[in-house]
Amino acid sequence: MRPLDAFPRPSVAVDTAVLTLSAEGGLGALLLPAEDRMPERLPGTFLHEGELLAEAVLRSLRQKAGVEGLAPRQLHVFDALDRDDRGRVLSVAFFDVVRVDALPDDALVADVRRLPPLAFDHDRIIAFAVDAVRARYADTPDPSELIDGPFTLSRLRTVHEAVLDIELQPDTFRRAMMPHLVATGELERGGRGRPAELYRRRWAPVDHSVGMVRQRSGGPTQ
Repeated sequence: MRPLDAFPRPSVAVDTAVLTLSAEGGLGALLLPAEDRMPERLPGTFLHEGELLAEAVLRSLRQKAGVEGLAPRQLHVFDALDRDDRGRVLSVAFFDVVRVDALPDDALVADVRRLPPLAFDHDRIIAFAVDAVRARYADTPDPSELIDGPFTLSRLRTVHEAVLDIELQPDTFRRAMMPHLVATGELERGGRGRPAELYRRRWAPVDHSVGMVRQRSGGPTQ
């Protein structure tokens, strides 16, 4: 058997697409500002010796974007031969979806429909992340909990329209969502018109950080 040092060793990086609702009313992606002739880009870093992928992800978010407390999930491996002109670099991409208040006040969030030119293939990483998030929002009420607390059906539909980037018919949306919702017995007051009923999700929130913890013990990462 040939020793490992007989094989080429590409560098391994991690890049994370952190998505949220943008100020423009759609999905937005957290970006690092352009600097030193490097265009805007996703938070990322190279994997250190003895470091787990999940640890590198959290380190890059903390040190480069000032973001803590997230639990990104593995998305896809990007391995195009020409993705980095410095040499062969594999990127293991991760993603998370958070409320905007989980990000620093000065965070740079770009609407995914109007991204600036990005470094490397980070536009492809964002596209993969957006597709993954939209698939989850197709038939599940706000699975990433972008709404904090009970919500009206109108508020829920607004969030789904922002994520999916489409207009949803109220009656069709209501029929699709109601099996997954529980009425709280309370009404939202203060707006114009009749008070609207408040709902919560039928399922309990999922702690996605469990998947991150299992990486250390060899369990699944997704």
